[in-house]
Amino acid sequence: QVQLVESGGGLVQAGGSLRLSCAASGRTFSTYAMGWFRQAPGKEREFVAAISWSGVRTCYADSVKGRFTISRDNAKNTAYLQMNSLKPEDTAVYYCARRGGSGLPSLHLYEYDYWGQGTQVTVSS
Repeated sequence: QVQLVESGGGLVQAGGSLRLSCAASGRTFSTYAMGWFRQAPGKEREFVAAISWSGVRTCYADSVKGRFTISRDNAKNTAYLQMNSLKPEDTAVYYCARRGGSGLPSLHLYEYDYWGQGTQVTVSS
């Protein structure tokens, strides 16, 4: 069983910053790609960012490119999402996920087999 636990969400004013963390169980963390997704009320869950097993390859949704940075520390079994220049439209529940079958990043939700419980990010105007 794989367990992912997100933390770091909260309330922030527009233009501010937050750093989300995703702590993973197990000793095989470094072999899997990791991703961040978000879901706003009444909307479908959408891709935010993903990172390869090594941390070398990353990809981002166009809506967050240049503002968000995904990273990982395999020694700590932890993935991160640094969010800068936050906008009200970034308000959502943010989920960390593990891609089950590959070490390469993917934007497809269905390719991620394990999910965290989510952490709320609220950006006020």
